[in-house]
Amino acid sequence: MKKIRPLNAREKSTWPKEVIVKLEKAFVDIRGSIQPLVDLPMESAVLIHSKKGAVRANHYHQTDWHFCYVLSGTIEYLHRPTGSRAKPKSVFVKEGELFFTPPMVDHQMLFPEKCSFLVLGRNSRSQEVYEADVIRIPPLRE
Repeated sequence: MKKIRPLNAREKSTWPKEVIVKLEKAFVDIRGSIQPLVDLPMESAVLIHSKKGAVRANHYHQTDWHFCYVLSGTIEYLHRPTGSRAKPKSVFVKEGELFFTPPMVDHQMLFPEKCSFLVLGRNSRSQEVYEADVIRIPPLRE
């Protein structure tokens, strides 16, 4: 089994402080544009397509983090610190926005419409690594 890198304070200091991540200014020239998304060491990139009404996540990660960039559609993102009994916060993330989930944050994604998004993650997305790190929880909202 592939080993999961331990977290450290230096790595944590590079994480965004808010859910929605302000994007850097795009590089634009006569050919078009290049939009920077994430400039951190990561081991996975996946493209997810969700149908209207789908529910994803209902879990937290012990060491993994992920940035999600919405290509089309909208995600209602629910989150709260792991172990909290507080009502989760809700954020609507729309096309062209980037959001961040650190480790030890309960999260759920609801899809009010068809949606496609990129997930850029710290850890490998191989099934064995993913399952060793993820802890499933009851839905934050039914």
